Amino acid sequence: MELQADWEYVADKVMGGVSRGQMRREAVDGREAARLTGTVSLDNDGGFIQMAFDLGPLDVSAWTGIEIDVIGNGERYDMRLRTQDLTRPWQSYRTEFVAPQRWNTIQLPFSEFEAHRTEAPLALDRLRRIGVLAIGRVFDADVSVAAIRLY
Repeated sequence: MELQADWEYVADKVMGGVSRGQMRREAVDGREAARLTGTVSLDNDGGFIQMAFDLGPLDVSAWTGIEIDVIGNGERYDMRLRTQDLTRPWQSYRTEFVAPQRWNTIQLPFSEFEAHRTEAPLALDRLRRIGVLAIGRVFDADVSVAAIRLY
């Protein structure tokens, strides 16, 4: 099932960080995509840029995971999920993927997402936000997502 992603840009500036970047809709290697670019800095207790979108909440419990059509610079990125159960901005469920240098489809099973700063289990019947993050180390980010689906 294809998800309608209204991606928005968020950076560590919300907590005093100095990472900089942007998210744009543009053609990337022949496909329309949401593209996140920028530089991640650990200065000033920062360390991330992201593109994310809200879902509602949405019941995804009948599905196995999330599938993305992605291209990038060969770097490691996070996908993060948030549910209605999470009340703090630092709480999430997360997994990593490497953005290939050619368009590829990557499947991220829900079973691979690990809880971060929460003891609540991943409530697949209350998914409310999905994000793609460049985080945790100094590097130049360049990752594009042309489609995001449940599989």
